[in-house]
Amino acid sequence: MPSPGPYRAIFAAPGTRGFAAAGFPGRLTISMMSIGVVTMISGLTGRYGLAGAVSAALSISSAALGPQVSRLVDRHGQRRVLRPATLVALIAIAGLLLSAHLRWPDWTLFAFAAAAGCVPSIGAMVRARWAAIYRDAPRELHAAYAFESVVDEACFIVGPVLSIGLSTAWFPEAGPLLAGCFLAVGVLALTAQRATEPVPHPREHNTSGSALRSAGLLVLMTAFAAVGALFGAIDVVTVAFAEEQGHKAAASVVLAIYAAGSCLAGAVFGLLHLTGPAPRRWLLGVCAIAVSMIPLQLVGNLSFLAVALFVAGLAVAPTMVTTMALVEQLVPRAKLTEGMTWVSTGLSVGVALGSSVAGWVVDAAGARAGYAVPAVAGAFAAAVAFLGYRRLRPAPQREGSGADGHRDRKDHEDQPERRVA
Repeated sequence: MPSPGPYRAIFAAPGTRGFAAAGFPGRLTISMMSIGVVTMISGLTGRYGLAGAVSAALSISSAALGPQVSRLVDRHGQRRVLRPATLVALIAIAGLLLSAHLRWPDWTLFAFAAAAGCVPSIGAMVRARWAAIYRDAPRELHAAYAFESVVDEACFIVGPVLSIGLSTAWFPEAGPLLAGCFLAVGVLALTAQRATEPVPHPREHNTSGSALRSAGLLVLMTAFAAVGALFGAIDVVTVAFAEEQGHKAAASVVLAIYAAGSCLAGAVFGLLHLTGPAPRRWLLGVCAIAVSMIPLQLVGNLSFLAVALFVAGLAVAPTMVTTMALVEQLVPRAKLTEGMTWVSTGLSVGVALGSSVAGWVVDAAGARAGYAVPAVAGAFAAAVAFLGYRRLRPAPQREGSGADGHRDRKDHEDQPERRVA
């Protein structure tokens, strides 16, 4: 049995417990908002197509604005950027809730959803702090990324339960309302911790252009757009399937079981001392996610669905850990937050497409037919991974070491090499 020592070791550095704790409520917003919007609008109108489309608009807006917020963070620091961006997002979320509650025209839902897209990527902000602390300690950085993936999945266990549960048992707007409150608390708590904030890289110290100049990052983002479509479709179709079965509130439990499988796999993965190329592990992980969608085509009841999703979740967190390790290798350190956010952007774009398409399929053909959408998305993700595999090579200008132990030339000459995943 692997020892839990790596997780204890990463919290030895001062301030790590504080920013890790602050990141949890901030990330609950992501897990609660999209499914909360679907539950809220479908509950108020009975229209899954509209619900999926508004959720898609929110995701597309996050995809467009999120990397720009992170680019500003890389240049000016987390505190100076996150607080005003969060204020704008909270005002937009309030408008979205009011437009739904007061039954304003449909276009107002889309307008406020678009403005709410400037919600900061809290996961990228926290991971950037880990990278700044353990940039020269690959083993600890691997464990830190694994821990963050576990936290992500914990958020996706707790978040949908809170969002769907409150929106169905209390009032339809309750889930998104609480999500906005968590965002405010998380950002304030994180930005109050100045000692661990990464040093900003002003424009004059940045290399020209976007982090997307890296071909490898483009591969990761495109593949995760397909994976995001898979996630978004599963969320929408599972809510609809549970309603067809007469237990709509049970959708939150089923989705939590999906996240629990990923959480368990991520926790074990972080304890392992892995060697070998990270791109190969990433390729295998994406293919495993794709294959895990096949049993969903046979779903007949909620119990079978819960088991199938738990097994499917086992491939998610390890793949995410490897993805963030690859981002840390592929982009310059001055653009690390932006690079990590582009991966989240790919997910957001995919969630937008997946939730929208799945909503229309459910309206047209029923929930069981909707599970074909994540199967197609998974197949596309695997195809992108195969075609782009050879582009996942570290950037030659990288400084320090990545989570998988890659070093630049100077560090390789001055210090002994460490081999670790």
